[in-house]
Amino acid sequence: MTTNELKLRTKNFSLMVIDLVEKLPNSISVRVIANQIVKSGTSVGANYRAVCRARSDREFVSKMNIVLEEADETLFWIEIIMAKQWISNSELEVIWKEGNELIAIFVSSLKTVNNRINEQNKS
Repeated sequence: MTTNELKLRTKNFSLMVIDLVEKLPNSISVRVIANQIVKSGTSVGANYRAVCRARSDREFVSKMNIVLEEADETLFWIEIIMAKQWISNSELEVIWKEGNELIAIFVSSLKTVNNRINEQNKS
């Protein structure tokens, strides 16, 4: 997957999160969760763009770890929404699947770059 394809995917994930929040019921607790998931979900795409501008492998790892944390946090909020049954699980399946796929891609990228850093340190 190219950098531009992943930029598009992370942007689309952000848009999916926004669409999800628009479907949530209106209550005090839902507003708190909605605020949190919008922050973490849109942060995935925004921070991935920062990853693309990394000037070194170490900077890449640092920034990519932020992306990974934000994606994982977004999945946590989706789990809360599922548990509270604010939206049907069938409606959440697509965003859940995409979030997990993105996390797998981020973890794989981190492993590759961390291995490269470790090999360079051995030299």
